[in-house]
Amino acid sequence: VHLCHHNLETIETTPTTKHDLLAEVCLAAKYEGESLKNYHAKYQENYKDYGSTICTVLARSFADIGDIVRGKDPFYGNTHESARRKQLDDKLKEIFKKIHNNLNNPEAKNYYNDNDKDKNFFKLREDWWTANRSTVWKAITCGAGQNDKYFRPTCGGNEKNSTLAKKQCRCDDKPNTDPPTYFDYVPQFLR
Repeated sequence: VHLCHHNLETIETTPTTKHDLLAEVCLAAKYEGESLKNYHAKYQENYKDYGSTICTVLARSFADIGDIVRGKDPFYGNTHESARRKQLDDKLKEIFKKIHNNLNNPEAKNYYNDNDKDKNFFKLREDWWTANRSTVWKAITCGAGQNDKYFRPTCGGNEKNSTLAKKQCRCDDKPNTDPPTYFDYVPQFLR
């Protein structure tokens, strides 16, 4: 995931951090989606019968971004990549600490108070992801083709009435529509 390589390591922790964070995560997701689209086309040339759609590839990367934002990325990879992910996670801890410190509502501040010795702000990070995941999905799929569809019906809310995400891997872009994937809630080792 190229989240480490696009801006988040250098984002400033200012009073506008919570807005900057969404913009930076979306920008990183957009670049990631563009990168994956190119790799997927090359992959399909060699493995035509595999059947993996670009939407599935994007969903897996989207889930990785969710893990990173929520502080649940296990830092797999070589020593260099692991060190970069640690640096990114430390920056995200700093950003979420700043967001927590700027909460005006005492009840919210108390609810999101972090007693963890590492100050991960897991609850705040989880809720931030939940509130912004549809926007990040739109960013990662913005380069998907008009006819790119998800591999199974997931739009619509229930099994009987679900439809395919048929256009740019999305569920019609209606307001408050969830992304057509829940890979971001599946542990990484099971994806």
